[in-house]
Amino acid sequence: MTIGEIAKLINAEVLTGEGLLSKNVLTACGADLMSDVLAFIKNQSVLITGLTNAQTVRTSEMMDIVCIVIVRGKQPAAGMLELAEESGIAVLSTSYSMYTTCGILYDKGLSGGERILA
Repeated sequence: MTIGEIAKLINAEVLTGEGLLSKNVLTACGADLMSDVLAFIKNQSVLITGLTNAQTVRTSEMMDIVCIVIVRGKQPAAGMLELAEESGIAVLSTSYSMYTTCGILYDKGLSGGERILA
């Protein structure tokens, strides 16, 4: 699934990364705790979150996340989009909740790629 396909599916506004819309995304992670994101060891992922600060971009950069989806219609904090642009990370904004956004993408075939721990 591409970033552009994700944007269409969740009726998202592309805030930055218009040139990245054809980039493939392999898995997704929904979290508001960056420690949970750090435990999610995947690359070429999309992060679905309600956080709108620079730390979200910095964590995404460390984890090779290619796209951040901001949920609940929130707007990014000052500097977040600039940092994302510099880092080569697309940022989308949707009015859907995190639960709904994750559900739509899962239903269309984007997996979480999670490991099941016993």
